[in-house]
Amino acid sequence: MNLEFSFFTPNQHSLVESSTFAASDFVIRDVNLQDLDSIAEILADSFHSRTGIMQWLYPVLRLGIYEDLRTRLRSKSPNQIGLVAVIPSLKDASGNEYVAGTIEMAMRSCFGRRSSGSLYISNLAVSKTFRRQGVADKLLKACDLKALEWGFKEIELHVLDNNYPARQLYQKNGFQLQENEPDWILQFLNQPQKLLLRKSLANLNNR
Repeated sequence: MNLEFSFFTPNQHSLVESSTFAASDFVIRDVNLQDLDSIAEILADSFHSRTGIMQWLYPVLRLGIYEDLRTRLRSKSPNQIGLVAVIPSLKDASGNEYVAGTIEMAMRSCFGRRSSGSLYISNLAVSKTFRRQGVADKLLKACDLKALEWGFKEIELHVLDNNYPARQLYQKNGFQLQENEPDWILQFLNQPQKLLLRKSLANLNNR
């Protein structure tokens, strides 16, 4: 198992931090094994806090994410894909392409059954360095094209009701509220609820 982290040299890090890229600079491709360290860091940083007790749990959470990613990559099933956005001209200290963002899409499983009409998007995350540069839009559009290639008519995803930037992003990309899925435990704990959003690909298929 290789759990070494890949880092930029100081000059590379400064260059990336101070640069702004156009959406056209990012290339979308399938995930490979060399991407997993970067993806695990992006997901952990996007969805987990590093403050308080979480700063001690963060490495464990990150390792768990890495192992989940590796398992999915090695046991890839039909109609399942992981994508990354990279800038081919940027390399880290190990010579790997620098991952700017990631997304996954697969057939949605519901009580052990798989829906035949829609795909489910998860783990959309963009490195803080590359946010507001069109990376998320480009990843979502890549999923649209892949879903059409596979012959699917709809894409679904969940978003928390208090995550307004994400809701705006999905609305801009054609997702509409399908239903509120109340979780009574979360309501009792005064936690945000999950919203199910759905996008029809019918118009895209007619272009």
